[in-house]
Amino acid sequence: MEKEFWFVVGSQFLYGPEVLETVAARAAEMAETMSAGGILPWRLVYKATVKTDGEITAIMKQANMDDSCAGVVTWCHTFSPSKMWIHGLGLLQKPWCHMATQYNRKIPNEEIDMDFMNLNQAAHGDREHGFIGARMRLPRKVIAGYWQDAALQQELAGWMRAAIGCAFSKELKIVRFGDNMREVAVTEGDKVETHIKLGWQVDYWPVGHLVETMDAVTEEEIDAQMAQYADRYDMATDDIATVRYQAREEVAMRKILKREGAQAFINNFQDLYGMEQLPGLASQNMMADGIGYGGEGDWKVAGMTAIMKAMAAGLEGGTLFMEDYTYDLEPGKEVSLGAHMLEVCPSIAAERPRIEVHPLGIGDRQPPARLVFEGKAGAGIVVSLIDMGGRLRLVIQDIEVIKPILDMPNLPVARVMWKPAPSLLEGVKCWISAGGAHHTVLSTALNAQIMKDWAEMMGIECVHINANTTLEEFKKELFWNDIAWKLRNL
Repeated sequence: MEKEFWFVVGSQFLYGPEVLETVAARAAEMAETMSAGGILPWRLVYKATVKTDGEITAIMKQANMDDSCAGVVTWCHTFSPSKMWIHGLGLLQKPWCHMATQYNRKIPNEEIDMDFMNLNQAAHGDREHGFIGARMRLPRKVIAGYWQDAALQQELAGWMRAAIGCAFSKELKIVRFGDNMREVAVTEGDKVETHIKLGWQVDYWPVGHLVETMDAVTEEEIDAQMAQYADRYDMATDDIATVRYQAREEVAMRKILKREGAQAFINNFQDLYGMEQLPGLASQNMMADGIGYGGEGDWKVAGMTAIMKAMAAGLEGGTLFMEDYTYDLEPGKEVSLGAHMLEVCPSIAAERPRIEVHPLGIGDRQPPARLVFEGKAGAGIVVSLIDMGGRLRLVIQDIEVIKPILDMPNLPVARVMWKPAPSLLEGVKCWISAGGAHHTVLSTALNAQIMKDWAEMMGIECVHINANTTLEEFKKELFWNDIAWKLRNL
């Protein structure tokens, strides 16, 4: 996304024009240096040194109205009386990060005098600035450290990714090709509330419309899609006609998504009227290009897949729609095997994926083409967005993706194996206690902190299952969250 982040620095007129000139010059230098350092994924742009209520209010209004601005980073070089921030911060609708730092790394022994002290007051300027955020109960990210250090910049970079997810969420459109799987609870949800809270527009398009669009796809368009398949994957089947049908499905779905300005879609093996195959390879290849997907009509996981792919832009690792399928319960070596009928994104593939054709066993249609591969090992997370009735909850769990412990030569789907935190059995108990879905987004590119920052920006509940989690304490957290969120929504 073509976005930038605004750097707004607080000061006041008390210390004279020379101090203000120095503050502005240093702020511009800091923003440019950090932007050029290779850690921040988007530019940090110095916008202003603000000294009055009017200046602050004006810059926050501008940030709200400028589509290129994904968030505001503030810092107080000198003491900036926080009452003059009340109107502006109260109006701000973009994510806010308070960066507590200072221009100089060390206290200069011989140079420090009252002029130095008047200029370099971030240590208490940031505390005054922090008070008003706390007093106004505003959601914000607070980071602290020296601005040239990698640790601070990495923390800022993670917040930027969450803010990009926030901006992407508010513009997200999801196409539902059919409805969700019958009798399933977790794939339901309040689409109007999600539109209000997260910005998602979730629209239904009948499968018949998709079939009409497929019928209009030309052989030349199919040839072009087949050429892309050949460039990306190994053809491990002689059934080229079946692969070409997947190409036809993909061309048609992409046309509809482009026309509607949508970034994610769902389908359902129970809703394939007029289609010969459930889209397998087609869905996988679209996900490889950053398009979100959800199986069995799960529009919430489709939206989260698209958002997390946008947040992970430029990072190593995969981000993909996933489902827990079965466990290996050998004591002390417990692991989870994730897969799906077909639709696992190749962004996590450890090797070049193979196109294969196999019977599906459900859906009452012809055997579909799909990509088959193993997932690449690495630290990661699984994420589930669920509707708790009156509020949304984001469930996050830390995992370690491993090379599958078995070859599984007769399993004709892509597969990913992982060890959940704190352990499989304790993690399962926590996940189920929280209501986490069987559909998730798995990412070895993003981490839990980025997702927690995103949840705070979106104003939704978030729980995190990690190496230190115990079921007893986790159930207490869920209990207190129920009370807090019910009171918050009164």
